Amino acid sequence: MAQAPPAPTAVAAPAVVAEPAVVAEVSPATTATLQDVADVKYYRSDEPLRMGIEQFNRGNFGIAERYFRDATEKAPKDPTAWIGLAAAYDRVARFDLADRAYKMAIRLTGETTEILNNQGYSYMLRGDLGAARRKFLKAYQREPNNPTIANNLQLLNASYTFIQRNPN
Repeated sequence: MAQAPPAPTAVAAPAVVAEPAVVAEVSPATTATLQDVADVKYYRSDEPLRMGIEQFNRGNFGIAERYFRDATEKAPKDPTAWIGLAAAYDRVARFDLADRAYKMAIRLTGETTEILNNQGYSYMLRGDLGAARRKFLKAYQREPNNPTIANNLQLLNASYTFIQRNPN
């Protein structure tokens, strides 16, 4: 036996009025309005991010940085774009800019395991192995079965056996 569809819970839309009773003139200089559709520039929202990831995976870090920067400008609330931008900055040794991009990502998502791991790798690239270990261990505490974090800890331990650097 078929059941009757549930009764609608939403309020029905009001009837459309052909002409408004009062028309107020609006000054375009003082009121924010929607842009005309012809004035809006269309972006495939995922194109810069997709290209940034592709170029990063190919090892083209400078090109990836440009795409990720474009992605953050077009979608400033996209944490993936900020994390990608930070990683690209790390690989071109722009650690000051990487730190700023990580801060933006943390502002959007909080301190995620992925960000902790990436920051650890960033510190390892800088030669600050103590800070790298702290970030990796914090990430490892959250996800002890994450193979990327375990790999990075192994890489860090191998760095200790061969190179000792002063972070200053």
